[in-house]
Amino acid sequence: MNLPLKSDDGRAAPLNVFVHLAADKDVTAWRAAWRSGALVGVNDETPYGYGRAEQMGCRVAYSRTAAEGLLGTMLRLGLRVVTGFDLLHAFRQRRALRAADVIWTHTESQFLAVAAVLAFAPRRPRILGQSVWLFDRWPRLNPLHRLLYRRLIRIVDVLTVHSSDNLAVARALFPDKRVLCVPFGIPAETMIAPVLRPARPLRILAPGSDRHRDWACLAEAFDALPDAEALILSGTAPRRLSQGRPNLRIAKARSNGELSGHLAEASVVCVPLKPNRHASGITVIQEAVLAGVPVVATETGGLKDYFGSDAVRYVPPGDPAALRAALAEIAADPEAARLRAVRAQAHLRETGLGAESFIRRHVEISHEMLDR
Repeated sequence: MNLPLKSDDGRAAPLNVFVHLAADKDVTAWRAAWRSGALVGVNDETPYGYGRAEQMGCRVAYSRTAAEGLLGTMLRLGLRVVTGFDLLHAFRQRRALRAADVIWTHTESQFLAVAAVLAFAPRRPRILGQSVWLFDRWPRLNPLHRLLYRRLIRIVDVLTVHSSDNLAVARALFPDKRVLCVPFGIPAETMIAPVLRPARPLRILAPGSDRHRDWACLAEAFDALPDAEALILSGTAPRRLSQGRPNLRIAKARSNGELSGHLAEASVVCVPLKPNRHASGITVIQEAVLAGVPVVATETGGLKDYFGSDAVRYVPPGDPAALRAALAEIAADPEAARLRAVRAQAHLRETGLGAESFIRRHVEISHEMLDR
């Protein structure tokens, strides 16, 4: 067991946290993009707000992206294909990993890699392994990956997920492991009061690049909507969906200011989703709520853990007719849509959902793991 450290005056020393992130989430590059406005979305100065832990009695260090040539990149990505996680990126952080009191990870790609690197270490820090997509993928994993991941998860002290759906699956798979649901939150300090938004034309904004977005369902729903415009902001939406649909555009927001402008002009933010367990779309939903924009979303992935039907207009998965009807409701009664946005903001304030509570829960769990 790791014993609580004490400072010279007898008080508990700061908790040494190492945040292991994906190779493309280097903290220096993140800060530069955040300061320039090139980091699109509602973000903190540090990745996902983990730096807030410094105001909660922690020393926070981050994984660093190593300079690598073509061969290094090919080796790292090749190992990732074979194992399913970024082993070489974690191996490069091995000294910092061993020096920490506790390690936080953002997805399973990171916690599986950290567990592999530390599997035979004489002293292991506590590992808080946050999972996003793993339990959606679990039934489709090959037997060797399942065996490997089960062995690595034994090394992880606490597993966390973002939805009750994932929680149920993870606890069933790993009944002897402590698994907790930690709601994901973005910086929620700034809100724009909901206003009555134009319903003619109905301006539909659909941001997001998550693998579970159902863009085909949105396109089919859009086809029979009169006097409507749709803008999909995504790096993964198939461009062919805009062919033959002159009022449907697909693009990417190039800056935070550009995204804010689109949110200000939108009548509704639409989050169409395929069935999933990991609260896909919750970041976009929270961004829309903070901007005071009404939301229509697919009811899947445990999104109702975050916002109820009085705050977000939900539709069943894979049902273009239901999605079309929900969007038509926004056009028919924009005041009802505005009141739903008001309730969504009230719920966010009342529950404290946001980056602050997300990070504070990490700190609390870390102290529990260390018996502090």
